[in-house]
Amino acid sequence: QVQLVESGGGLVQAGGSLRLSCAASGRTFSNYAMGWFRQASGKEREFVATINWRGDTTYYTDSVKGRFTISRDNAKNTVSLQMNSLKPEDTAVYYCAKSRYSSGRYYSNEYDYWGQGTQVTVSS
Repeated sequence: QVQLVESGGGLVQAGGSLRLSCAASGRTFSNYAMGWFRQASGKEREFVATINWRGDTTYYTDSVKGRFTISRDNAKNTVSLQMNSLKPEDTAVYYCAKSRYSSGRYYSNEYDYWGQGTQVTVSS
């Protein structure tokens, strides 16, 4: 059993920054890729970023490339998402998720555990 708890969401003006964190329980955290997804009101959940088990390979959706950075600390069982130059269209509930695989994955059905989500609101 794995539990994921996100934190760090909030309200920020356009152009600002936020850092999301996800704390994971369970001894097998370091064996698996992790990801961040988001879901805006009235829209489907979408992929944002993923990082492999070692933390040396990352992938991002095009709309956040160059602005967001995913990282992990396997010693602390945490994964983070640094979000810079935020835009109103980044407003969503952000979810941390654990993959079934060691390499980074894009699709939600490739993840087996999810956090409860944290709200990010970017005002214009």
